[in-house]
Amino acid sequence: MSMSERSEKQLMTRAAWFYYVGGLNQEATSRRMGLTRARVNKLLGQARETGLVSITINDRHAGLLHVEEAIQQEFGLEFCLTTPAMQLTEEDLARNGALADLPLKAVGMAGARFLREHLADHPSTVVGTGGGRTLAHLSQQMNGVNCPNAKFVSLMGSLTANSAFNPFEVVQALAQAVGGEGYFLPIPFIADSVEDRSVLLGQSAVLRPLELARRADLALISVGELTEDSSMRRQGMITHDELLELRAAGAIGDTNGIFLGADGRPVDHALNHRTNGVGVEDLARSRCVLLAGGPQKAAATEAILRGGFVRGLIIDGDLAIALTERISA
Repeated sequence: MSMSERSEKQLMTRAAWFYYVGGLNQEATSRRMGLTRARVNKLLGQARETGLVSITINDRHAGLLHVEEAIQQEFGLEFCLTTPAMQLTEEDLARNGALADLPLKAVGMAGARFLREHLADHPSTVVGTGGGRTLAHLSQQMNGVNCPNAKFVSLMGSLTANSAFNPFEVVQALAQAVGGEGYFLPIPFIADSVEDRSVLLGQSAVLRPLELARRADLALISVGELTEDSSMRRQGMITHDELLELRAAGAIGDTNGIFLGADGRPVDHALNHRTNGVGVEDLARSRCVLLAGGPQKAAATEAILRGGFVRGLIIDGDLAIALTERISA
């Protein structure tokens, strides 16, 4: 870390302590530090974005306990945790586009709380993770946990176009936050052919982390929907034609690049034979927890849950309501 980076981190830390712990408002904090209010406001924002400050909200009385119970019983889950329903409208999103990420951030925060509790009970656990924005938000909320014996490993090929949300970045962020070890699969997410996949998975540098991923104690996965707005399409990991082919094959959504039909089983498509990572059978052997955010993902979330390999669900309130409406229709 350079001197300038260290100085910036120190300023963020001091601002956060005065504001969140000391109870000073932004004006008092700016006077105490000899900075402008605008500068303090920016430092506090950076402290939250980088995970230096993580905020925990006790939302167990959010009024959705009946929804949790309905989902848990329908899919035979060990647990279902919901965040509060935000009920954002198209007008809300048009006025402030940043609100679109709120469900993912809320689920990420709830997922971090779950992971902290899991690590407290199982400090030497092996945690497998996918990629995506929800898990990236989770990783940003893990500061302040010390688990040097914990291991984090990617469940899928980690060389993807978007470095901010790929499995490598998620694993590294989690390992760094808790002082544990990080492992990743140093291969592309999707191989060019079935033959290439076989060669890639047979590489010595891949065998150890892949075996670790296959025997993960806890697997944290997320939901992908098959639309032009999905992360896979926006990042160019699948083509428009492949998207149409997957739909024609009956695919509803994916998790970790496993494309599933409405019954939760992998569909018969070439992409399901080219994805580098663990399979449904591996996920079923671990304690697999699904993180789902965004009401548009109701069909994809249901498809994944129908597969029977998920044991726990952490879901945003609006999506939970949409899911219960689907299963009760």
